[in-house]
Amino acid sequence: MNPLEHFFTRRFKQGTLLVAAFILCLQVPLNAQKIPRQTLISMTSEWEGERYPDGRPKVPADVLERMEEVSIEEAWGTLRQHDYHNQFAGGPWKILKPGEVMVGRALTATYYPARPGVQKHISEQQEKAGHTGPTNTWPIDMLNQGDLYVANGFGKIKDGTLIGDRLGNTIYANSGNGVVFEGSSRDREGLSEIEGFNAFVRDWDPSFIQHMMLIGLNTPTLIGEATVMPGDVVLAKQTGVIFIPAHLAEEVVIDSERTRLRDGFAHQRVQDGTYTAGQMDTEWTDEIRQDFENWLRSNSEELQEKFGVGQATIDELLEE
Repeated sequence: MNPLEHFFTRRFKQGTLLVAAFILCLQVPLNAQKIPRQTLISMTSEWEGERYPDGRPKVPADVLERMEEVSIEEAWGTLRQHDYHNQFAGGPWKILKPGEVMVGRALTATYYPARPGVQKHISEQQEKAGHTGPTNTWPIDMLNQGDLYVANGFGKIKDGTLIGDRLGNTIYANSGNGVVFEGSSRDREGLSEIEGFNAFVRDWDPSFIQHMMLIGLNTPTLIGEATVMPGDVVLAKQTGVIFIPAHLAEEVVIDSERTRLRDGFAHQRVQDGTYTAGQMDTEWTDEIRQDFENWLRSNSEELQEKFGVGQATIDELLEE
């Protein structure tokens, strides 16, 4: 596929999903941009844990904290095992702080090129819902601690900057987190001064937002080639951004922790000359398995700190 065909194919996929989300949103009588709570619950029905009042899954904070140690490849592998093949959004990303990991629960927004009649209708409906100020502030007002603001600005760079440093400060105050934008941002220098805030955007531009309208708020959206649902766990690293369905978040973490422990044991035993690399890379013998079990039992607290794993993961390995 040549670059021109790739561009139009990607835009067609984006348009198809977002039009479907828009049609769904219009079925809501008093808030034209949000989907009903029960609909969101139905679309994320495999999640059985706590939810926000609007129906968005609320993955526990300890799972988010442990997710920071997970690699993109590990998360991708677990999701593929469950037939989730379209959850990774690759580059080119312009990352505000490349060395810092971002993890959070997705709160989504979708923007379209402005159209006066539609924009007027949206404004009227949203005023009834209690929103004030410009539409690009509405998602920010909804953020909770642990959330991560995810927005599709249809890739617009000039005049498509969804935030600047003032809104960035508000985002961090509300969520303790940053943003992932299929679009742009301004005030890169000012944003970089916010400790703990990070941003993955398609580019930076000094212009301010113009001729855009908020068409979806806390609805399914599209980032790169990834379908994102409200409440997905967002894992953003230098490799890219992966969106993990809420019901698979803990499994992703546990799979990663198990891999870390096995790899840590193998590296240590190869380095001290107990086993060869070949022995570690093939099916372990009963002797090696017993050695691994003893290693887990005798170093439990140290391993939790060194590898960032939970005691529950160590206990599960011991049970096996």
